[in-house]
Amino acid sequence: MAKDYMDLREQVCEYAKKMAQAGWVTGSSGNVSVRVPDEDGHYVITPTSVKYDQLLPENIVVCDEEGDEVIELENAPSFELPLHVAVYKARPEVQAVFHTHAPYSSVLSVVRIPLPPLVEEMAPYLGGEIEVAEYGQSGSDDLAEAAVRALGKKAAALIANHGNLVVGKSLEKAFAAAALVERGAMIYVESLKLSAAGHGKMHFLPDDVIEQEKEMYEVLQSMPE
Repeated sequence: MAKDYMDLREQVCEYAKKMAQAGWVTGSSGNVSVRVPDEDGHYVITPTSVKYDQLLPENIVVCDEEGDEVIELENAPSFELPLHVAVYKARPEVQAVFHTHAPYSSVLSVVRIPLPPLVEEMAPYLGGEIEVAEYGQSGSDDLAEAAVRALGKKAAALIANHGNLVVGKSLEKAFAAAALVERGAMIYVESLKLSAAGHGKMHFLPDDVIEQEKEMYEVLQSMPE
């Protein structure tokens, strides 16, 4: 009997629903994936066009990098599969990928403003300033390539006019990083509003502190899971 990968499919379904409950996506937008351990080029990913309030583990797709199902399924993989595959190829240590349309991240992506490490926990867990990728149409190789360039070795990138991309060594860690990105984006957008209205000046962390915290990120990334 062929493997059904149900454990991983249940995990992806659970985190996809958490993503929706957090308000980072609506309908069937956004996507979540995890790398299948010990099976090169195989991924478990949310399906296209299935709303999160109706999503079941049975809908989650197991596929290879070409998008062909590994097991018999009715659902097609997310339209953004090329984005996920590009990340996994570029970053062998990454085990999970979230692509969300979280509101504050999307605001920054529309105005093309990078997210600086404003608060203490951002640089150690995200790797520094979160860059905005050059524009690419949804589902295209151009978008995937631009997002991977903007991501670099960090835990996140903003996708122009689209949302964000967040990665981690597990679904749990990638979800936590996604929450941190959106919280940081909210703090930044609201701080920009207050500053523009004359209610105080925005203050950034000292450069030496940011550098120390970026080094902490590199240490954390090098530690075994």
